[in-house]
Amino acid sequence: MRRRDLLASGAAAVLARPALAQSGQRARVLRFVPQADLSSLDPVWTTANVTRNMGYMVYDQLYGSDAEFRPRPQMAEGHVEEEDGRSVTITLRPGLRFHDGEPVLAKDCVASIRRWMKRHAMGQKLEPLVEELAALDDRRLRFRLKRRFPLLIEALASPVAPPCFIMPERLARTDAFTQLREVVGSGPFRFKADEYRSGDQAVFERFEGYSPTPDGGEGLTAGPKRAHFERIEWRTIPDAATAAAALQAGEIDWYEQPPPEIQQLLRRQRGIAIEPMDPLPMMALMRFNFLNPPFNDKRLRQALLPAIDQAQFMQAAVGTDPSLYVTGVGFFTPGGPMASDVALEPLKGPRSVARAKQLLREAGYTNQLIRLLGPTDILVPSALTQVALDLFRRLEVNLDAALVDWGTVVQRRTSREPLERGGWSVSMYAFSSMDFLTPATNPTLRANGRGAWFGWPDIPRLEELRDAWFEEPDLAARQALAREMQVVAMDELPFIPVGAYRSMTAVRRDLADRVRGLALFWGIRRT
Repeated sequence: MRRRDLLASGAAAVLARPALAQSGQRARVLRFVPQADLSSLDPVWTTANVTRNMGYMVYDQLYGSDAEFRPRPQMAEGHVEEEDGRSVTITLRPGLRFHDGEPVLAKDCVASIRRWMKRHAMGQKLEPLVEELAALDDRRLRFRLKRRFPLLIEALASPVAPPCFIMPERLARTDAFTQLREVVGSGPFRFKADEYRSGDQAVFERFEGYSPTPDGGEGLTAGPKRAHFERIEWRTIPDAATAAAALQAGEIDWYEQPPPEIQQLLRRQRGIAIEPMDPLPMMALMRFNFLNPPFNDKRLRQALLPAIDQAQFMQAAVGTDPSLYVTGVGFFTPGGPMASDVALEPLKGPRSVARAKQLLREAGYTNQLIRLLGPTDILVPSALTQVALDLFRRLEVNLDAALVDWGTVVQRRTSREPLERGGWSVSMYAFSSMDFLTPATNPTLRANGRGAWFGWPDIPRLEELRDAWFEEPDLAARQALAREMQVVAMDELPFIPVGAYRSMTAVRRDLADRVRGLALFWGIRRT
């Protein structure tokens, strides 16, 4: 039986099952199938997109980011800069409350910012410059900086994971590398802990005490966050045919990331729209662990380059339609201000597994174990992992494929242990377009050793160039530094770019006003 026929028969079988919901609830309930199971509830501890999306429902930020990535006030009433920008005082809007009924105070913001700075790429740049961060009273907090940091407000508004979400001080005091289990925010939806079942569902209720910003900004995470549904239900449905059938039957309203063959099926349905999640393409990459052999040796990372076929990775992820993917991709989002093709020659031209095998031998590879860590239940990383699995097999390396569910990947990738104690060598990931727009927001270009994103590359020259990028106010000069960073990155390879793709999402046509860019749940309404 052809795969498409199998999908169709699976859909028919699901339609015969009891409905996931009663039709009378449609006006007040939105049902959503996320790209992966919500296994972690801490949007600071992990950069997983599914947890970030949950965070935007439950938490709020001092500043949001509009469609042009400009910061706009959210929880903040505004701010005042003094002492040539070395003193910045932020004032909260009055009347803000957490979901547990407690008021949002400046001390909560101080603790939340301190925790966030440990994990966010821009926050890590900001933290060493902070001489003092303190609550002046219940509504005012002040940064005293060693020198001016022009991107301070932009950093607090960044939508890049992990965003600077504000949580109660008692939770925000938790070490940034320790995972929170309790979810208390002040955002437009309240997390229903009593209905949460990992691997099955997560439920959110509209927070009637939410106070939308009066600021007129709009797009992405800026502007008033108006919740039109009383209840949002996330349903984990790993089988694509089952999720597609539920969408067609009206049992769910939004399927975040249907695979390519399912998209073809759903395009024929009048009541369903297939549309881009994000105006810019998402980035895909092969990440190395710099702590463990063999990829702690730069020559062995470089040896893989002749065998990397970006088109092959992208077609596995999104299909063969060339409008859905981009090749010749470097270390910044295609179409973004820092993107260029400088130094990308090793990723272009004819591909050769034989050449890569030869380079591995010349670099000293002698059958050391390579552990590929990857998911089985999240669309694009799973597809990327399968291509990488085939590639390593053709390279005839000593391969251990650790294929597990996404929740386990999120937990296991934090391990710095050697391979004999469960560590990993290489893993495949996909990131939102905004994560890779600039060096400020790209977590995988941090190369500060054990302070870096999982894989922990230690590349001093890359860090020097990133520091210089922050200090340079001129766009052309920043672009020149980004090109130089790409030259260094192509030599050192903190990761190998394996292409960029357009993430398509499926929604029922009776939904309107979805915010483009992320899976966000304010603004969206039923017509």
